[in-house]
Amino acid sequence: MSDMSPDLLDFIKNKINSFIKWDLVKFFYQNPNTTDTAENIAKYIGRNEESVQSELETLVDNKVLFRALLGQTIVYSLANDKTTRALIEQFIQACGDRHFRIKAVYHILRGRG
Repeated sequence: MSDMSPDLLDFIKNKINSFIKWDLVKFFYQNPNTTDTAENIAKYIGRNEESVQSELETLVDNKVLFRALLGQTIVYSLANDKTTRALIEQFIQACGDRHFRIKAVYHILRGRG
């Protein structure tokens, strides 16, 4: 487990520490210009809206996502921070490796205990 960069390990353990957050980060990485509601994002990733809403808020608190009001509607988009975007890119690209995914799953499951 020690061959993962400390920044990436911290990102997984403290910001992408659930499978819903993993799905959300992947969604926003693949759609970096998206600004949408929790309801629509939940549909896109095939998850329950309530769970997605909670995790979106946590990602906003962790400065991975940005929340804004569009009229009376709350919408979410990817944060503009270059460091965060670079970590997301590093994470998603690393997920192409099976061994990395196993390590990431291990850290997410370990964090639940």
